[in-house]
Amino acid sequence: MSAPAEVIRAVLADGELEWEELTEGVFDVVLPGERKLKTPVRLEVGTHALSVHAFVCRKPDENFEAVYRWMLERNMKMFGLAFALDALGDIFLDARLPLTVVTPEEIDRVLGSVLTYADESFNVLLELGFSTAIRKEWEWRTSRGEDTRNLDAFRGWLTPGNAD
Repeated sequence: MSAPAEVIRAVLADGELEWEELTEGVFDVVLPGERKLKTPVRLEVGTHALSVHAFVCRKPDENFEAVYRWMLERNMKMFGLAFALDALGDIFLDARLPLTVVTPEEIDRVLGSVLTYADESFNVLLELGFSTAIRKEWEWRTSRGEDTRNLDAFRGWLTPGNAD
């Protein structure tokens, strides 16, 4: 067992988070949020670094330039993590940290940052990259009297003149 993996195990157990260790030093963690209800995170202890890889949302349907510009501008304001794309175009938060920073305080800080950045960015990314799909879903639900609570964050631009 490596010392960094032991630190991560202890932090995850103490934090009462949903997690599993897939193989020695590779942890899948689920962080509970408010806007983004669950953020899956992989922590991988390597030979020289800890890799952090957190899924934020799938590839945008539209407005790619605005989505990517927003992410790049946001990267300049973030600490320790950055937005990234995988080969499919899905959006992640990523970091590579030296093993020397794997302390309980830093793991807590990194996981807190992942949760904050994923949660704060989620509705913005959906609005920028999925507005047509959100509008269609809203229209379908309202035309049938279906529940629209999970779309409330977008109510302001879905219902013109709505002051809510």
